[in-house]
Amino acid sequence: MTGLESTEIAARAGFDFVVIDLEHSMLSMSDAYRHIVVASANGTAPLVRVPSHDHGIVQRVLDGGAAGILVPHVDTAEQAEAVVRMVRFPGAGTRGSGGTSRAGGWGLRSRADYLRLGNEKALCIPQLESEEALRNASAILAVEGVDAVLIGAADLALSMEVPPGDPRLTALVQSGLDAAKAAGRPCGTAVGSATAATAAIEQGFGFVVAANDTTLLAKAATTLVGEVKAQPA
Repeated sequence: MTGLESTEIAARAGFDFVVIDLEHSMLSMSDAYRHIVVASANGTAPLVRVPSHDHGIVQRVLDGGAAGILVPHVDTAEQAEAVVRMVRFPGAGTRGSGGTSRAGGWGLRSRADYLRLGNEKALCIPQLESEEALRNASAILAVEGVDAVLIGAADLALSMEVPPGDPRLTALVQSGLDAAKAAGRPCGTAVGSATAATAAIEQGFGFVVAANDTTLLAKAATTLVGEVKAQPA
């Protein structure tokens, strides 16, 4: 998501969640916070894709009210364990107390409720984006506190040096989906159209990132210009 209008429009359109992307956009932490507030106010879950395995960033977006985080390039169970610990409070993790934050209701939410929300509700979703990650999918999914995984097929194809649709890529993605099913955890993917989203759901993916705001705008703008220019002078 880029402009705040995009988040509000997506929420009003009926999307179950939005992904606020700090990995592949120029959004600042302040921008991300505003998107979190707008999404939450309009009844849509705000997930934040953090740019790295950085404890401070994870801490801030969760205390800002994010419903959960997507974490890129988690390749091993050890990395997954480290990420989970950033999300959970001591006992299960290393997240610090920020009870006066938005997540803590500005200090009005009880300590017990604040800790419960962080330990039980905040979603921790590693992204599997390499051959190593897919080989380790079962071990990553077995980590306590991993709520779901998302298979990043585009980066996976790059790491394998194969084009989209290559049978080796398809087989590896399916192996990750099978591992998630065996573990009883949702597995997500990102696509670019309603047709692809439907196909992914039919394949067994539990959640789908169906589009992004800038591509939706680019496609609509390109189509509009093409249609207008095609009209007789």
